[in-house]
Amino acid sequence: MRAVWKGAVTFGLVNVPVKLYSATEDHDVSLHQVHDADGGRIRYQRICEIDGKPVDYKNIDKAYDDGERTVIITDEDLKSLPAERSREIEVVEFVPTEQIDPIMFDKSYYLEPDSASNKAYVLLRRTLESTDRTAVVRMALRQKTRLAALRVYGDVLMVQTLLWSDEVREAAFPSLDEPVKISDKELDLSKQLVESLASDFDPEQFVDEYQQELRTLIKAKLEQGDAVDTAATFGEQPEEEGGEVIDLMEALRQSIASKRGGGKEAAKGDGGKSSDSGSGAKKPAAKKPAAKKPAAKKKAAS
Repeated sequence: MRAVWKGAVTFGLVNVPVKLYSATEDHDVSLHQVHDADGGRIRYQRICEIDGKPVDYKNIDKAYDDGERTVIITDEDLKSLPAERSREIEVVEFVPTEQIDPIMFDKSYYLEPDSASNKAYVLLRRTLESTDRTAVVRMALRQKTRLAALRVYGDVLMVQTLLWSDEVREAAFPSLDEPVKISDKELDLSKQLVESLASDFDPEQFVDEYQQELRTLIKAKLEQGDAVDTAATFGEQPEEEGGEVIDLMEALRQSIASKRGGGKEAAKGDGGKSSDSGSGAKKPAAKKPAAKKPAAKKKAAS
């Protein structure tokens, strides 16, 4: 398992060594674009709009455009800025949990104790539970200072980065200023409808049906031999960015399952990947139809 950050939670004289792990992942199937005639991979070039020539990544700078003028920001300019490298999650204050509006939540991370004794970690967790409060903290993540909420999630501590106040837009809609008359009968009927659909929220009963059907479609095409050989069609390509995240999240899932005693969670995690592993095992069969498209290789190479 690999942590994305390592440091300590500090409040007063208390120091809690921790490791930080991403708590969420994107489960969407990764798709790319190909030429419909021969299956050749579509790739994009960085073209300068002035001279019309491709530009190497090493020769690309960043810029800010205010609509009238453009300011170019070089790598040297960015390096001159003070980079935040603190290894502390500093508790600024403890606030009632209900005072933090969910709209401010950004990305979630799990905290794992990182010391021989986890007493300080458990003490902080139980303190937050018993007081029903959330710690507002400051931390440096990826060289940027971030505001975050440290709270309890099951048996672990969780940090959720917060948006800054000026990043939350004001909901100002003139149409809502117009007076609307709601009768008691209309309100009662609406309440009855709510009661008819009332239930306890169980996130596991909701699934992404589109992604499930997409995986089924891909598996069926592989089993039917309706595929082309990747190496022959696209050539040897560098690994797509994000591959390590999938491995990290799988390790994180197993870690959380074992932390909670989790035979049930682990079984669900394995079951969710069965369609992927099944399709991966049958992928070599895709080499057979590749021989039927020799022209595709020539065109793709040109």
